[in-house]
Amino acid sequence: MKTNRSHHLPMIIAIGMALSIIIPLQALAQKKNPPLVFAHENQHLSLMQKAYYKERTLTAQPLLPNPFLMDNGKKEVKRYGQWAQRRAELLASIQKYEIGMKPAVSMDDIDARMNGDTLIVDVHVDGQTLTLSSVITYPKGGKAPYPLIIGASRNSIHAQLFTARNIALMTFRESQVNNYTQWGKHDRRGLYQFDRLYPSLTANGAYSEWAWGFSRLLDGLQKLGPEQTHIDMKHIGVTGCSYAGKMALFCGAMDERVALIIAQEPGGGGAASWRVSRTIGKVETLDRTDYNWFLESMKTTFAEERVDLLPHDHHELIALCCPRAVLLLGNPDYEWLADPSMYVSAEAAIKVWQRFGIADRIGYSIVPGHDHCQLPESQYPEVVAFIERFLLGKSDTPTTIRIAPADYQQKYDVKRWVNW
Repeated sequence: MKTNRSHHLPMIIAIGMALSIIIPLQALAQKKNPPLVFAHENQHLSLMQKAYYKERTLTAQPLLPNPFLMDNGKKEVKRYGQWAQRRAELLASIQKYEIGMKPAVSMDDIDARMNGDTLIVDVHVDGQTLTLSSVITYPKGGKAPYPLIIGASRNSIHAQLFTARNIALMTFRESQVNNYTQWGKHDRRGLYQFDRLYPSLTANGAYSEWAWGFSRLLDGLQKLGPEQTHIDMKHIGVTGCSYAGKMALFCGAMDERVALIIAQEPGGGGAASWRVSRTIGKVETLDRTDYNWFLESMKTTFAEERVDLLPHDHHELIALCCPRAVLLLGNPDYEWLADPSMYVSAEAAIKVWQRFGIADRIGYSIVPGHDHCQLPESQYPEVVAFIERFLLGKSDTPTTIRIAPADYQQKYDVKRWVNW
C-alpha cells in the first residue's frame, strides 16, 4: 500500500486501496496539546493504587467497555485534564485482573553506573538485589544526548532505520528479570529473579514482571542523566515483535517516560481485543494463550463466555499510552495473530486520542506478504514517520496512518463493538 507522505501535504488515511484526504494537522491541534512524554514512570501512582485495592462488582459487558467511563459508572472523561484518573483506573484493572501488580520502586533503591557503553542497574528491595545490564550502541554521527530505541528481548525492526537517523540502540534482556521462554529451559513461577525481591507476587504473569524490569532500566538512565549516559530521556522508544510485541506494548503503556511504542505483530494478549478475538476463529484467545504471561486467575475467572465480565479490554491497554505515541504493526498472513481483532481494538482506542485532539499520535499498519517479525519495505514509511516525529521531534511529519486490508472496514466494523 503506497500513500503520498510528503510532509507538506494534509494527513492521509489509507484503508486497503482507498485514500481519503482529510483536514490538515494544524486544524486538529488544540491551543495547548497534551504532553508527548513525561518525566516519571507513573504520574499518578497514588490514584492507581487506590483503584487497585478498591472492591468492585463485575458485570457483563458484551461490547468493548467505555474507556471514558469512570469506575463509578457516573462520570465520563470529557477533556484531557480528567484523563489521569481514568488512566489510573485502567492501569489498576489490567494489573488486578490480567498480569499482576507491577510494584513501585523508589529512586533511592536504584544504583546505576556505566561500564564503558554498558548500563548497569542494581535494584534493592528488602535486602535483595537484582542486577540489570544492557549495552548501549551509540550512533556514529549526530550529537549527544541521543534519542534511544529499546528492543524488548531484541530489536526486531531493522537497526538501520534508527542508526541512519542517529538514534542509539539498546536491548531489554527480559531473562534477567524472568527467564520464561516458550522454547528453552527456564525457571518456573515463584523461582524467577523477580520473585526473590517480591515473594508475595509469585502469582504474577511475566508481562508485569518484564514491565517492572524495563522501568528499572529507565530508572538507571534517569538517575545517571545525559551527562553520563548520553541519552535524551525525552525521546525514548520501545519496540518488539510477537510475544515481545506484547511486551513492548505493556512496557510502554505502563511507563510514561516512553515517548513512542511500536508493537510489531503482538497478536492475542497484545493489541487484539479478548472479546473480539473470541468471535473470529483460530486465533489466540483468552482461553488459548500462554498463562506463564498472565495471572492464572484470569483464565478461571474470564474464560469462554465469561470474557464479558472482564472490566476492560485491550483497546484500553493501548489507550494507556495516550497522550503518547503508539504504532501498531500487523501481518494478516498469520491467522493466529488475530489482526482483525487488533484492527477493531485500534479503531476503538483511536477514539481516546481523538477526544483530546491528538489522533495523529496513534497509527496502525496491517500489511500482508512477509514473514512473521520481518518488517517489509512497504511498512518502512509508517515506521520512519513515527520515528522522525516522536523520537527526532520533526513535528511537521504526518503520522495519521490507518492502513488495513480493503475488507476490514466492512467485515470488522468497530461500530458493532462500540456504543459509546
